[in-house]
Amino acid sequence: MSANFSLCKKVPLRMGSLSEMKEIFRSADAVCFDVDSTVIKEEGIDELAKFCGVGDAVAEMTRRAMGGSLTFRAALTERLALIRPSREQVQALITEHPPRLTEGIKELVCRLHQRNVQVFLISGGFQSIVEHVASQLDIPLTNVYANRLKFYFNGEYAGFDETQLTAESGGKGKVIAQLKEKYGFRRIIMIGDGATDMEACPPADGFIGFGGNVTRQQVKEKAKWYIDDFEELLRELDNNSIKMNHNDIIY
Repeated sequence: MSANFSLCKKVPLRMGSLSEMKEIFRSADAVCFDVDSTVIKEEGIDELAKFCGVGDAVAEMTRRAMGGSLTFRAALTERLALIRPSREQVQALITEHPPRLTEGIKELVCRLHQRNVQVFLISGGFQSIVEHVASQLDIPLTNVYANRLKFYFNGEYAGFDETQLTAESGGKGKVIAQLKEKYGFRRIIMIGDGATDMEACPPADGFIGFGGNVTRQQVKEKAKWYIDDFEELLRELDNNSIKMNHNDIIY
């Protein structure tokens, strides 16, 4: 869920040149990915709305929210109040219409893991869906930050956990700041398609805009490094490995 919801506050940009962004990516000890329209092809809340029979109404609500008149939390609250998904419906969605991974993401995450880079999923989407994605990518569930739906004992919708950082505007940046403090990461890269991802830099040390599933014009124009597929990042890692091996040669 990375759309341009309330850009009521300006997106802080502390982005260097393209070459600097590439150097930060190559040397990062942690990489954080948005999920909806980045790691997966869909927007989870839209898919859930369609599954629950209110897709058109929620899509219209999303369009209004994109105008910036609502905060992220307000937009999430309104749409979930309309969808009111039960626990059973959420599980049925995952079983019958599992999220589709974006091409190249599995290979990229595997390559990052091989380089001992920590990978995190930071999403405004829903924990149960994002955890399903994480399990497909061999990402520990402890590395998942997303919103938690709440249900009554009979499985009916009871709201969402408003204490989660991802439930508020600017939440992704707060998660990254927390990760830095907890693990002592030197360099963290954020990768995503939307303004909520871009505004997480800083505290992220670099941001890579992703347009492989949907193009957010503002992100495309402002991101120093904007990619349309994950193959570009794989090539960057491969090129770096070749350079490192070349430097190891003793003449």
